[in-house]
Amino acid sequence: MQFDDDADLDTSEVRDVRGSRIPGGRATVGGGIIGVIALILGLFFGVGPDQLGLSSGDSGTTATASSAAQIEQSCRTGQDANTRDDCRTVAVVNSVQDFWRREFARRGARYADAKTVLFTDRIGTACGAATSAVGPFYCPGDRQVYLDLGFFDDLRTKFGSTGGPFAEAYVVAHEYGHHVQDQMGTLSRSQDGRTGSNSNAVKVELQADCYAGVWAHHATTTPDELTGRPLITSLTPADIRDGLDAAAAVGDDRIQEKFQGRVTPESWTHGSAAQRQQWFTTGFRSGDMADCNTFR
Repeated sequence: MQFDDDADLDTSEVRDVRGSRIPGGRATVGGGIIGVIALILGLFFGVGPDQLGLSSGDSGTTATASSAAQIEQSCRTGQDANTRDDCRTVAVVNSVQDFWRREFARRGARYADAKTVLFTDRIGTACGAATSAVGPFYCPGDRQVYLDLGFFDDLRTKFGSTGGPFAEAYVVAHEYGHHVQDQMGTLSRSQDGRTGSNSNAVKVELQADCYAGVWAHHATTTPDELTGRPLITSLTPADIRDGLDAAAAVGDDRIQEKFQGRVTPESWTHGSAAQRQQWFTTGFRSGDMADCNTFR
């Protein structure tokens, strides 16, 4: 995946609080791509919230000039996005939101922007306090995406994904899929407390995967709002394979097999590896969000 070297990045869409000290608060597991990891560890390995780092209380480190707001100083162009992980995240957020703004407008609606918050270790949100153990997540309470960039290393080392820039982009696009669902009123369907391979929780997650695929379909043709040229200039079949591999790595069956040694579909909350790949592919091939009705 390559970005236009001369493109200007809009860092206002990403808030950088890495290294900042934040207050403690009520523990929560958000609706993120692998928030289920913490739940699986707690349910099947007897790990409590305090051991997962999700308990209340003050934590973190004091912010310094060099650790906070790095992106405003360092992430200015597409060339920066081609060389730095945090700048690449900014560029992906820009591209994803450029697409959804145009798609909502095409459908006669208005897309409300959502910031991505980069943090380290622990963060306070409108959904409660959470740590890096939760993985990336979207909080509907404040309509923001939360991401510790260290998760991308975990995706490779702990969950066996091949990794790569587009695997990271898939994660970000999935979380913005939840933001789209929030605006369309479908995200709340996952809050009925039910789990299982045919539950609304799984259907919501698979739809977010499909929406990530829809964005990917248009990623190299969506004009950047600042330059009028696509921010992403190249997306190869190898990139898409990396994204599909990441989707499979965080499938419920893969995670359960790895952490509990058996697969229990009745407790699924995100869908199997095959389902996640299937729905991302559906969105990527058609480029039409109307094909992402996982509730049929």
